[in-house]
This record gives sequence, structure tokens and C-alpha cells, in this order.
Amino acid sequence: MRIFLIALTVAIFAYALGLVLQNPAELAVNLLFVQVPAMRLGLLLLLTLVLGIILGLLLLSIKVIQKSWEIKRLRKDIDYLRKQQIQSAQNAAADAAAAARHEKTVLDVHPNDKSPL
Repeated sequence: MRIFLIALTVAIFAYALGLVLQNPAELAVNLLFVQVPAMRLGLLLLLTLVLGIILGLLLLSIKVIQKSWEIKRLRKDIDYLRKQQIQSAQNAAADAAAAARHEKTVLDVHPNDKSPL
């Protein structure tokens, strides 16, 4: 993987160098708020490429951050729902145990047994 990244870096550097050397024409650039007097066309293309890459990475990182926030929120919701489900199961078990105790005490009293009173 490291060799691949080194080769990719060398290829991008060679491309950028070739871009600057193949486009030596100078032209004036108007950046809306700033007027650059003269800039080589190859350098302008290279700067545009770098700015596009940086802007793309920033937009990508914003999406990644939003997804991580969404994952955290969903994990909190899952934890809350698990706790609620456990609480419901405990309440149901307690109700079932109480019903079993009540049923046992009712079954222990026989109608044939006469009260001494």
C-alpha cells in the first residue's frame, strides 16, 4: 500500500510539472475581488486542480461528520429502547410471579374445608 501511495504521489507530481511546462502562456486572471496581473496558464490549472481537491475533501469530511453524528444518535436510541424493553420484561415477569403466587394461594383453599368459626 505504501509503494502504491508513493507511486501515486510521484505520478501526480509529474503530471503537475508537465502541466506547468506545457502551458507557458501568461494571462491575467480576475478573481472577482482580486486582479492577478499575469499568471502562467499551467500554474493556474494546477492551482485550480488543488483547490478542487481540497474543496472536495472538505465536503466529504462534512458528510462523514454528519454520518458519525447520526450513528451516535441512533446508538443512543437503541440503548434507550433496550433499557425500556428490559424494564418491560422485568415488569411482566414480576406480574407473572405475582399472578402465580395468587393462583397458588387460591388453589390451597379447598371448598370442602370447613372453617372452625
